Amino acid sequence: MAVGPVKIAVASGKGGTGKTTVAASLALAVSRLEGSSAGRSPAGATFLDCDVEAPNAHLFLRPRFDRRADVTIMLPRVDPTKCDGNGRCAQVCAYHAIVVIGRQTLVLPELCHGCGSCSLACPSGAIDESPRVIGVLEAGSAAAGIPFARGVLAVGEPMAAPAIRQLKKWALGDAQSGVGAAILDVPPGTSCPMVEAVRGTDFVLLVTEPTPFGLHDLRLATEVCAEMGIPTGVVINRDGIGDRRVDAFCSSNGLPVLLRIPFERAIAEGVAQGRTLLDVRPEYAARLRDVYARIVGEVGPR
Repeated sequence: MAVGPVKIAVASGKGGTGKTTVAASLALAVSRLEGSSAGRSPAGATFLDCDVEAPNAHLFLRPRFDRRADVTIMLPRVDPTKCDGNGRCAQVCAYHAIVVIGRQTLVLPELCHGCGSCSLACPSGAIDESPRVIGVLEAGSAAAGIPFARGVLAVGEPMAAPAIRQLKKWALGDAQSGVGAAILDVPPGTSCPMVEAVRGTDFVLLVTEPTPFGLHDLRLATEVCAEMGIPTGVVINRDGIGDRRVDAFCSSNGLPVLLRIPFERAIAEGVAQGRTLLDVRPEYAARLRDVYARIVGEVGPR
């Protein structure tokens, strides 16, 4: 039997669908859950804001941070007195972060992912590594006593994936089996940051809207999750606008629609004021707990 919290990634193929609203509201609903409607007795939720380039879940959950750690990557450093220009480092670099011109080896730090392949492969031992700070991790306690952690990428840094990877390890590494759920607010889109955030999670909750753009990006996100072998469900936000093509897509692809949030002015105003669904519509606490129960039923108990 698996150990640790049920890890639920809340993602979206595009920005602006209400992903963070759903993630924060789900964390609150799970943290207030009493008894065992999902067949277990969770000790609340841990929340990770993995959208390190533009974290904003703090606007809803209002954490107080009391722990911080640097996000670092190890960058290669070439010793020109040892380098013979054999080019092996450039050959093994999947990101083209090292180039050899003549007998000179150049490092392009903006492209480096800090994987260490170049230093391991160098036959002359000319490459070592030095740390470079690219952001910060912060943790503390948020509304309803929810453990909250986030990563903040430094301005101008292009590599979000290492920050997300370190955030997950830092915040979830000591998670115990008594913790009910880990809710991960995932970067929008379907590129490397999204893939890194959902990697290793148990379920992906895709938030979309019933519009042509929403359908297009839902399709892309669904394909990514299918390729990674992660079970997926859908939340349709702003239900009532657009058309029914999102419903048709979900039906034809076996995607369960776990929640619908109507297109209402009161909800939009509340979100704009930093209020969660539970603040605006208290009945969503029960609905989100039902979503959680269905997810646990899908992935199995911890």
